[in-house]
Amino acid sequence: MEWSLVFFVNSILLGAGLAMDAFSVSLANGLHDPKMKKGKMSGIAGVFAGFQALMPMIGWICVHTLLQVFQSFEKLIPWIALFLLLYIGGKMLWEGLHHSDEDEETARHSGISALLIQGVATSIDALSVGFTISDYGLLMAIVCALIIAVVTFIICMAGLEIGKRFGTKLSNKADILGGVILIGIGLEIFITSFI
Repeated sequence: MEWSLVFFVNSILLGAGLAMDAFSVSLANGLHDPKMKKGKMSGIAGVFAGFQALMPMIGWICVHTLLQVFQSFEKLIPWIALFLLLYIGGKMLWEGLHHSDEDEETARHSGISALLIQGVATSIDALSVGFTISDYGLLMAIVCALIIAVVTFIICMAGLEIGKRFGTKLSNKADILGGVILIGIGLEIFITSFI
């Protein structure tokens, strides 16, 4: 593959496709915390963007070094994503059904581990992108991963903003909707991996 307009367009489209799960989770996060500040929004979008850039690079490295190990691990990807999203979605659903003001304050301050789990869960399927970009040289693979990260960041910021707006209107029902969305994403990743 050579540097061309097609390379950049493909990288942008790849980023948009990969970012859809992260967009949905961002939407759920915005619903969960309608008073979220811009700094936290940037942090969340940054985590998703980072994972979306990191995973294709790990996949690219695997193709160039540990292909057989990665191929055996690839079968576990849908199961891992399903488990992680069911866990986070179930937790949000539980909090939405058993809501209290203390829970809301606790949830706002204990989110980094949940965010990292969400980042892994929504980007783990991007590992296989390493196969698609395996004919790229190292520099092109890095540029592609950075484009994917920028696209993911923008899409996630939009998801967070939309979620915040609806979260304010939905009040404590937002956690229930956010949990259902995350569980749905987990099931979708799992089911489509077998189709």
